[in-house]
Amino acid sequence: MKLASLVTSVALFGMFTVSDVPFKAISSSLTRASAQEIKVAAGDASQQKIDQLLAVKGKPGSGETMRQLYVKDLSPIGIQPGGAGMVVNFYSKNDDTTISYCSTYDVIVAIKKGKHPKFAAAEVK
Repeated sequence: MKLASLVTSVALFGMFTVSDVPFKAISSSLTRASAQEIKVAAGDASQQKIDQLLAVKGKPGSGETMRQLYVKDLSPIGIQPGGAGMVVNFYSKNDDTTISYCSTYDVIVAIKKGKHPKFAAAEVK
C-alpha cells in the first residue's frame, strides 16, 4: 500500500514539473503580446479623449467633460487673458496635451498636443 502511494506521488510530482515548462513559455509570450496591445490601446484612448474634448470645445459645460476624462491628470502650467477674462492652461502628462480652460463659463477654449504655457491670443478668445 505504501509503495503504491509513493509511486503515485512521484508520478504526480514528475507530471507537474514537466508540464509546467510549456505553460511558462506560453504565459510569457502572452504577457509580452498583452503589453504591446495595452500600449496601442493607451494611444487610442488618448486620441479618443482629445476627440471628445474637440467635439465639445467652446460649449458651456465642456469643462465637466474635461474633469471626467482627466481625473487627477491635469497640472496647471499657465494663466493668460482670454475667454471671459482669464484662462488657465492645464497639461496632461499622460496624453502630452495642453488644454486651455475658462472657469467663468466652464468651457474649454483651446486644445493642443505638447506642453504650451501660453496659446496665441486668437486661440483663446
